Amino acid sequence: MTSGDSKASAVVPSGAGMLDSFHAAFEQGDMQRAGQLLESLHPSEIADALEAIPWDQRPALWEEVDTALKGEVLLQLRDEARQQLIENTGKNELLIALQSLEMDELADLDASLPISVVDAMVRAMDDQSRERYEAVRDWPDDTAGGLMDVDAAVVRSDVTMRSVIRYLRQLRAREKQLPEHLDSLVVVDRDNTYLGMLMLSDLVSLDPETAVSDIMQTEIRPIPVETSSERVMRLFEDQDLISAPVVDASGKLLGRITVDDVMDVMRGVAEHEVMRRAGLSQGTDIFAPVLPSAMRRALWLGVNLVNAFIAAWVIGLFEDSIDKVVALAIFMPVVASMGGVAGTQTLTLVARGLALEQVRSNNAGRLLMREIASGLLNGVFWAVVVAIVAILWTGDMQLGLVFGAALVINLLTGAMAGTLVPLALQRIGIDPALAGGVVLIAATDVVGFVSFLGLATLFVV
Repeated sequence: MTSGDSKASAVVPSGAGMLDSFHAAFEQGDMQRAGQLLESLHPSEIADALEAIPWDQRPALWEEVDTALKGEVLLQLRDEARQQLIENTGKNELLIALQSLEMDELADLDASLPISVVDAMVRAMDDQSRERYEAVRDWPDDTAGGLMDVDAAVVRSDVTMRSVIRYLRQLRAREKQLPEHLDSLVVVDRDNTYLGMLMLSDLVSLDPETAVSDIMQTEIRPIPVETSSERVMRLFEDQDLISAPVVDASGKLLGRITVDDVMDVMRGVAEHEVMRRAGLSQGTDIFAPVLPSAMRRALWLGVNLVNAFIAAWVIGLFEDSIDKVVALAIFMPVVASMGGVAGTQTLTLVARGLALEQVRSNNAGRLLMREIASGLLNGVFWAVVVAIVAILWTGDMQLGLVFGAALVINLLTGAMAGTLVPLALQRIGIDPALAGGVVLIAATDVVGFVSFLGLATLFVV
C-alpha cells in the first residue's frame, strides 16, 4: 500500500465507522468534514445522522447531501424531520431528487410534498408512469395497495420458458435493471387475471421448451388489494415470502409487494408499540422544537392527571378511616398496583390477539371467562399471602382478611378490564394499544381503593 493509499484510508472510514466519524466531526464543530462524511453514507444512514443532530443545524448539512440521494433519504426520515427538510429544499431540487424513486415510493412521500411539486412531478410523467402512480396513490398507506409496486414482471401462461428468458433480457435492456427482489414472475391470462407464479429457480433449471402453464405454481394465493398492512406482514412472516402478487376484487393483477416493503411495516409496528406507551406518535422527532414537543406530551400528562385526581378523590372519601387506621395508607398502593399489573398482562395478551386476528366475536366470551378464572386463582393465592403478611405486620386479623378480599376483587377487576377494554375500544374505532392502558389503570386504581377502603370502613374501623 502506498502512502497516498494509507492517507485515503485514514480520511475515509468504512462501514459503521463512517457514521461514528461523522458524529465525531460534528461534535468537534468540523462541519466541512462532517459534510464530506455525510456524502459517503447510505441513504438510511444519512437519515439516521440527520435525525441525531439538533433541529436548527440540519438544514446546513442537508445542503451537503447529493441531490440524487435526497429522495431516498426523505423516504427514510420520520414525519417531522422529513417535513422540516422538505421545507428547506427548493422546488426544482425536489423534482430532481424525486426522479430516482419508484411509483410506490413517490406515493409514500406525496402527502409531505408541496402541492406545486406534486403537480409538476405528475405533469412530467409519461402516460404509463402517471397511470402507475395514480394506481398506487389511490390506496391508503396501511393497505396492500399502498405497499405494492405496480412494476411487476408479468408473463402469460401460454408461452415457453425460452420466451420468458427473452422477455427478461429485453426488460433488463429497456429498464437497465430487473425489478427488485425478483424471485418469481406473475402469470396472468390475456385479461390480466392472476393465474399463478413462475419461480426463477424453475425458469433457469428446466427445459426451455417447457410451457409456463405446465410448471407455474397455482397454489400461491394473491393478496387482495384492501388487505391491511399488518395482515400482509403476517403473511410474509408465516409463509417466508420474498414477494407476493396483489389483485383487485375481480382477481386482476395490480402489482406486487416485496419483502423490503414489509420490513418497513415491521419497523413501523415496533416503533408504534414503543411510542404509544408514552402517548407519542410514531413520527415524533427527538430534536423537534421544545414548544410543540411539550404540547404533545401535555395531553398525555393531562389524561394521567385526571386519573390521579379521581383516585385522590376516592381516597378522600375515606379520610376518616385512614386517620384511624394508619396501616390502610401503607397497604393501599399494594392493592392498586397488583390489579394494575394483572390487568396490563391481560390487556397486552388481548391487544396482541386482536392485532393477529386471533380474538374474534365468536371466542371473546370464552376468553373473558378464561381470564376471570385466571384472575380468581391468582387472587386467592396472593390474597392468602398478603393476608398473612398483614396479620403478622399489624397483628390485626380483620385488616389482613380485608386486605386479601380487596386484592381478590381488584385482580378480578384487572382481568375483566384487561379483556373488555380493548374489545370495546376496537369496536368504537380506537387503537386498544394506545388508549387501553389509560382506561385500565383508572379502573384498577378506583376499584382497588374503593374495595379496600370500603371494606376496611365496614369491618375494621
